[in-house]
Amino acid sequence: MRRLWAAVAASSMALVGAVAVIGLNSTASAATGGTGTGYLSTQGAQLIDATGTKVRLTGLNWFGMETDNKTFHGLWARPWKDTLDQMASLGYNTIRVPFSEDALKPGAQANSVDGYSNADLVGLTPLQILDKVIDYAGSKGMRILLDRHRPTSAGQSALWYVPATPEATWISNWQMLARHYANNPTVIGADLHNEPHADGTDPNGTGACWGCGDVNRDWRLAAERAGNAILDANPNWLIVVEGVSCTSGGNANAWDNIPDEPCGWWGGNLSKAGEFPVRLSKPNKLVYSAHEYANSVYHQTWFDDPNFPNNLPGIWDKFWGYLQKQNVAPVLLGEFGSTLQNPQDAVWLQKLMEYMGTGVTGMNFTYWSWNPNSGDTGGIVGDDWKTVNQQKQSILQPYLIPPVGGGTNTGSPSVSVSVSRSASQSPNPTGGCTATVKIDNAWQGGFQASVTVKNTGTAAVNPWAATLTVPSGVTLQSGWNATVTQSGTTFTAAAPTWAPSLAAGASVTIGFTANGPSSPAPSGVKLNGAACA
Repeated sequence: MRRLWAAVAASSMALVGAVAVIGLNSTASAATGGTGTGYLSTQGAQLIDATGTKVRLTGLNWFGMETDNKTFHGLWARPWKDTLDQMASLGYNTIRVPFSEDALKPGAQANSVDGYSNADLVGLTPLQILDKVIDYAGSKGMRILLDRHRPTSAGQSALWYVPATPEATWISNWQMLARHYANNPTVIGADLHNEPHADGTDPNGTGACWGCGDVNRDWRLAAERAGNAILDANPNWLIVVEGVSCTSGGNANAWDNIPDEPCGWWGGNLSKAGEFPVRLSKPNKLVYSAHEYANSVYHQTWFDDPNFPNNLPGIWDKFWGYLQKQNVAPVLLGEFGSTLQNPQDAVWLQKLMEYMGTGVTGMNFTYWSWNPNSGDTGGIVGDDWKTVNQQKQSILQPYLIPPVGGGTNTGSPSVSVSVSRSASQSPNPTGGCTATVKIDNAWQGGFQASVTVKNTGTAAVNPWAATLTVPSGVTLQSGWNATVTQSGTTFTAAAPTWAPSLAAGASVTIGFTANGPSSPAPSGVKLNGAACA
């Protein structure tokens, strides 16, 4: 998980795109998405696949294997394949999987797995469950990044080792995983250690430093040792190296007269990576990673700047963005998130996504988190582990490159799909439905809307698809809770894979954002061709 910066007193500072609409016999033409073919490497600040094609990771974190449960959270709530289906349908192409060494120990047992909805996982070890998730994710064109999140399930650590897990164990376990997945390109690499950070106060800091030369504390040197050992075991993996919080390894001391260094979030300060780069035996496997959080997670001084949010790009440039902009190496924003309950947080997230850029040449990211049980950020889904947080998804959606496999990518996450229905599509048995259209938000040049459709028939509609008419000049930007597409002035919302059936008496709410005027509002809603009242 994410944590606040350590220098408390520092003075400075697709559209759910798819090439096919799930649940319909359809024809479609779309900009190709996906994460490429084979293993990944780097070319300057760009990730490329085995064919040399540019790819971009636009994913999220699904945590739990680092906790006492020793496996993915939410396995008590719904079938695990449904979860992966939903992630892919929403447009996430990569999953960052946190784990702790406790999950890898002989005799480790996963717990909190529902025996009814996930009967095929009962009795499996944490690694066996991970294997199944990886195999299914790979079949969907998704990628997996393994993240050593904690040395034990008890909690995070400032350094990459603790008495219960010395450096030798850390490296040995990484080599075991590298060999275990040596022939599986779904698993792309190792995020070596989560959020190394400062401990103690300057000038007597005892936490992770960058470039200080102390073999016991210099995270840059440790990353080299571990990274090269992993590449010896599996030369195909990416080596993902996070930043620190304060490059000295010590927190600021507010009670002395010594100027304090600028410090960032735990794992978020890569300001010295340009001067002291990580040196790997295979330089084209190095990816730098930072973490970035919102005001509600911790109140950083830069959130008070009168120039907010326009001051943020300069801060990001200094801590980690320069590595991408100067073509040093790719940057993966491995964690960032918020509940968005603070209005300032939504502004922060929109600015951050703009900063990372659209299309295949933008920065890579894995949002924190899928899980709703992340205390200070919440998740993409709500407490039922299924309902999508529409506010978050609408901000992220334009930047997602869906997982469709293949080795080419046009670089655009926007997808234009034309759908033609076949006679096999199930009609509404009685033709009965009601619909409500609501403009949730509007701004200069665009708006956000939700459409609630109720099946008033006497039988389920399976698969369901709703259509509505928009004024000329309105163009779809993103959608959620369905695969939303546009053809002319018609928006089509096709049933997602995790909820293909709309039962008699049941309702579904589809959300979307669009460019163009919000008035007149969308109208003419139909459910599988039947006009709704």
